Amino acid sequence: MEISVNGIKLAYDHRGDGPPVVFLHSLGADHTIWAPQIEMLRATHTCVAVDLRGHGGSEAPPGPYTLECLADDVAALMDALFIPSATIVGISLGGMVAMTLALRHPAKAARLVLADTTAAYPDEAQAAWPARIRQVEEGGVAPLVAATLERWFTAEVRQERPALVERVGSIIAATPVAGYAGCCHAIAGMAAEPTLKGRLPLIRCPALVVVGDRDAGTPPAMAEAIAAAIPVARLEVIEGAAHLSNLCRPDHFTQLLHAFLAEPPV
Repeated sequence: MEISVNGIKLAYDHRGDGPPVVFLHSLGADHTIWAPQIEMLRATHTCVAVDLRGHGGSEAPPGPYTLECLADDVAALMDALFIPSATIVGISLGGMVAMTLALRHPAKAARLVLADTTAAYPDEAQAAWPARIRQVEEGGVAPLVAATLERWFTAEVRQERPALVERVGSIIAATPVAGYAGCCHAIAGMAAEPTLKGRLPLIRCPALVVVGDRDAGTPPAMAEAIAAAIPVARLEVIEGAAHLSNLCRPDHFTQLLHAFLAEPPV
């Protein structure tokens, strides 16, 4: 499905019926990475999985993008689908967008699930984003696929589930240059004042922070910092999972998500 919101066409998947859950994917991915979670939740929840600006079936206008723009896209999509409030589930870049959405449009975020994400990078990692942007603009996204898959999946998953890894690799390779680079700019912008990290205490909805214990891109220490900064938050670490913990350990991730959704409102 697609819809025109906030000046662009956004693609999304809409399944199930019940309390709404909005899913936001990582940089270079698309909405299909949430298939294991949606397959379980669609019986009890309305599941809306979004292709962020510049990814999947959504339009990829020239960048740079900002987290605020990406969050406004999601808010406009929710308005168009008559979803006043939802649990927002974001992984990696999607988690950054989810946190920004909760700050810019607090009424729309009933709860947050923030997976394998961060609100700030160390100086050396922050300084690497301009080089990543130049690399993509000059050579495309395909050269990044192999290294990305090594970060996203453990060696065991890459060996035992090659079809999954190949499918995700094809999604990364198909990401438009403008979309990938535009979202890299958005991630780099987290450090601008006022920083995303500095605003986390303003988030008032409950948050579940999830991280794989083998996530090298946004390691557990980053998740711990988010959980400590958001007033109503708790941390869950998934053993044996790398950056895409929802695909490395889908059953465990979905169990945590389902239990969180079943908790009474705070």
